Amino acid sequence: MDMEYYDQGTAAERWERARMFFDARDYAGAARVLGGLVEEVPEQVGPRLLLARSYYHSAQLRRAEAELRTLVELDPVEHYARLMLGRTLQRQGRQDEAESHLRIASALAGDFEQA
Repeated sequence: MDMEYYDQGTAAERWERARMFFDARDYAGAARVLGGLVEEVPEQVGPRLLLARSYYHSAQLRRAEAELRTLVELDPVEHYARLMLGRTLQRQGRQDEAESHLRIASALAGDFEQA
């Protein structure tokens, strides 16, 4: 499929197309749409988070990690980005690095261990 298809339309139309690809479990297709969208609006959390999730589900773990690290820099209290970063690091066999992000995600979500 021509890359032009993935870049066609307004930002809102491409966001909707990306979500359709993601919902259909075409994670690589969603990532193709979202890549351009994230370049246009790098400060928005939603498209970047869906891009990271698309990379994660299509086993592009290094790319997922890069997007998630950017998200954590942009919004340090975005608990889902922290959770996804921890899980991405786990899938790469980097358990020690994952632990701190998973603990922070848990705390941000209000999941405290009962004493």
